[in-house]
Amino acid sequence: MDDAQNVTLPTIAMLGAGSMGRAILSGLLAPGVQVAGIRVTNRSAARAATLAGAPGVTAYATETRADANRLAVEGAQVVLVAVKPAMVRDLLAEISDSLAPGTVVVSVAAGVTAATMESLLPDSISVVRAMPNTPAVVGKAVTGVSAGSRTEPEDLSLVRTLFETVGEVVEVPESQLDALSTISGSGPAYVFLLIEALTEAAVQKGFTPAQAATLVNGTFLGAAELLVSSGEEPAELRRRVTSPNGTTERAIAVLAEADLPALFARATDAALARARALAAG
Repeated sequence: MDDAQNVTLPTIAMLGAGSMGRAILSGLLAPGVQVAGIRVTNRSAARAATLAGAPGVTAYATETRADANRLAVEGAQVVLVAVKPAMVRDLLAEISDSLAPGTVVVSVAAGVTAATMESLLPDSISVVRAMPNTPAVVGKAVTGVSAGSRTEPEDLSLVRTLFETVGEVVEVPESQLDALSTISGSGPAYVFLLIEALTEAAVQKGFTPAQAATLVNGTFLGAAELLVSSGEEPAELRRRVTSPNGTTERAIAVLAEADLPALFARATDAALARARALAAG
């Protein structure tokens, strides 16, 4: 999110404060974001005490208050469910009768469908599924959001605004959310794998690990920033680096033999099959 942009959000309850929950919380606490109130629940009392140190945040620990989740959601307009997928059903059953009519429940748990969540909540509750990725930690997430059957346009707009505090948002039908997870959700791992491989190639050519990291990490970062700032297509930027009969052209020819488009198609197909298997239970 642009720090110069002013964003106003209603009271938000965040159930679960793992790495993704904390990343989203950092976005809500960013300059220019005004939230009516933030309630966070976590199992650990020690972690809750740490979270409560942030301005505007009230934190509860389930290990010391059995009603922590119900207390957090009372009066909240948005409830963000950030627990592990296996815990979602029990959590929704627990808070169901504490939700005010019109509350928007947002889940970042993979594999738990909107229909499943709706079946566990009153008819007056709107459900949205969201799939952020790990760059949310540095405010550079790409988040897919999908509406449930009871979601009004203003509900989806509110959720979009929430996730724009940690990056960009793409609205997709729920039928595409698993496919989205294989691209943006798993995507950082693909990038890190490429960085690992190129770093190892640099070490093999005699550079120290520190030098290799500087060369490769800086190149990936610079290339990504060039892509964003130039507005050009990646294929065009690649052509500009690849002089005819030059060194880069020889390297690209070797990579082309591996048929990277087909390789990535197979990889993302495998991830999609696994996502569907997990969703089926």
